[in-house]
Amino acid sequence: QVQLAESGGGLVQAGGSLRLSCAASGTIFSTNAMGWYRQAPGKQRELVATINSGGMLNYADSVKGRFTISRDNAKNTVYLQMNSLKPEDTAVYYCNANVRKYYGGGSYVYWGQGTQVTVSS
Repeated sequence: QVQLAESGGGLVQAGGSLRLSCAASGTIFSTNAMGWYRQAPGKQRELVATINSGGMLNYADSVKGRFTISRDNAKNTVYLQMNSLKPEDTAVYYCNANVRKYYGGGSYVYWGQGTQVTVSS
């Protein structure tokens, strides 16, 4: 099985910073795209940022210039550095990873359990 463990959420004042981490563990042959999504109360889950195995980045317009996604392939870990946080960034943040468990096998998407980020005004 594959598990994603997130850490780094918390409460921060507007303008502050947080760094989220998400480590994938278990039976992993390779990790393809990894990403962060968020879900605010009463809203649908939305993409925040993704990074593929080659380092190609994709960001939601709302976080461009403030958030930076990165990854450590050797550790199967993805990070999200969040700067200049705003109250509207308040949400549960979820990481996901597209994982191939065996050579020649199919790839599947796994999700973390979520970590709360709260930005006070």
